[in-house]
Amino acid sequence: MNGSPYDFTNNWFESLAKVVWELFIPQINPTRILEIGSYEGASTCYLIKKLADSKDIELHCVDTWQGGVEHQEGGGGETDMSAVEKRFHHNTKTAISEVKNAIQLVIHKEHSDVALSKLIAEGKQNYFDFIYVDGSHQAPDVLCDAILSFRLLKIDGVIAFDDYLWQEKLPYGTDPIRCPKFAIDAFTNIYCRKIKVISAPLYQLYIQKISE
Repeated sequence: MNGSPYDFTNNWFESLAKVVWELFIPQINPTRILEIGSYEGASTCYLIKKLADSKDIELHCVDTWQGGVEHQEGGGGETDMSAVEKRFHHNTKTAISEVKNAIQLVIHKEHSDVALSKLIAEGKQNYFDFIYVDGSHQAPDVLCDAILSFRLLKIDGVIAFDDYLWQEKLPYGTDPIRCPKFAIDAFTNIYCRKIKVISAPLYQLYIQKISE
């Protein structure tokens, strides 16, 4: 893209998250990071470049690279997910080559409920400093991601839920079960004594874990 060594076909992260992350990520300064939904690696590369110039980091990326329902039905059905996966590998390799410190990049090519359950079984409860939830946008999947992520998050760690206000365009209108907000609200209500909602623009929702 315009002479850049990176190959991104959209600016979703740049336009919706990066402004907040520029202020937010240096404050939490995570070392162990879990990303659910990596797509072409825009947020992954941002975290690598932002953090790994000053320290080693461990970054786990979970994605099937099969696409969600919105990629398989209707207007998004033409998305070539194998090309998306290739761009992810190219972009992250480029980012790693540009930083000073070691990156332990662990790729989990499987559904998030399986990957996160395996991490718990491996003893990684209370392990991650920062978890970015941007996988399936279907409410049951988002709720599962939220609950398992909470188990994997350290006390004082942060979960960022992407697309809190995203709504899928359907012929019959909005279906709350096919949007993240319904699930995120259920999670924050049920876990209200164990989390703190962090003030930030509401297209994303950020929570901090304050107790088990």
